[in-house]
Amino acid sequence: MRTDGIQTTGTAAPEPLDLRIGELVEVRSEREILATLDEHGRLDGLPFMPEMLRFAGRRVRVYKRAIKACDTIGNTGMYRMERAVHLEGARCDGHAHGGCQAACLLYWKDAWLKRLPDGDAAGAAAPGEGEEPAGAAGCTVATLQQATRVEDPASGEQRFSCQATEMPKAAPVHIAGWDLRQYVEDVRVGNARPLPALRGLAIHLFNKFQAASGRVLPRRLRIHGGDQYPFLEGRLPGKTPKELLDLQPGELVEVKSKEEILQTLDKSGHNRGLRFDVEMLKYCGTRARVLSRVRQIVDEKTGRMIRLPGDCIILEGVICTADYHQFCPRSIYPYWREIWLRRVD
Repeated sequence: MRTDGIQTTGTAAPEPLDLRIGELVEVRSEREILATLDEHGRLDGLPFMPEMLRFAGRRVRVYKRAIKACDTIGNTGMYRMERAVHLEGARCDGHAHGGCQAACLLYWKDAWLKRLPDGDAAGAAAPGEGEEPAGAAGCTVATLQQATRVEDPASGEQRFSCQATEMPKAAPVHIAGWDLRQYVEDVRVGNARPLPALRGLAIHLFNKFQAASGRVLPRRLRIHGGDQYPFLEGRLPGKTPKELLDLQPGELVEVKSKEEILQTLDKSGHNRGLRFDVEMLKYCGTRARVLSRVRQIVDEKTGRMIRLPGDCIILEGVICTADYHQFCPRSIYPYWREIWLRRVD
């Protein structure tokens, strides 16, 4: 009989840990984690990926409570996640997914973590402590490796499967846009502060009104033509320009001003197919170092590996804070064209 709260059925524990942001936790051992997974390497529909095994036994602080996730596959809004957190610095390195460079922030179920005793904030767990025999729920490390690829039943093509591609199964409950309780929950768990949460709510409601006005009001009666706040619209009617800097990891750059960037975008807000998102506006005029050049990512909609032939950069510490997107805690790295940046000597 288990007495430490670990599940062996692929179903989350009935009592959540209710972890606090900043709390130091310990990732359970490989064997303990395998014992919580079903035969497909999942818990409540959420895959435990091979890239996560390197954290087993380590102690890491909670970064955000993963209480919800934005739908980046169908763009249908926000979905509820249960009994999960994000950990500081715990991002996917893509080694088991064809070298995907998206560096997504990983999801950790409560069942994969241990709350530390009071006052125990340093050191590592004793080797083998609390381990469960591997495969207690029919899952092995080989199962995790095999689960990273799935076969398209129609074409037979091999595609990748990860937490991002499987998010609709892991977070199936839709959160209505008018459900104000989500903002209360964001503040309660510490994902957002009260004033930014109120501002985000006001922007969300305003944009809902804008969307409705675009359907029922004549253009002359709409606010700013019915556009979504913060009214980000490119200046160019057709082909967009490029500027190649050959930036390398570690180089210091400055993000250009909003007006400079708008001069590089088409009317839909894209530069050579890459969208400049409203969440990137807050970084205009700031400086950061290049984290990496992104050349390939897994398409979350199809599971295919997409090769990115154009310049695509991610910057250290520059993340989507979801100020305009209901405070989704995923902290995705935005992608930058080099024409939006300038090298700082």
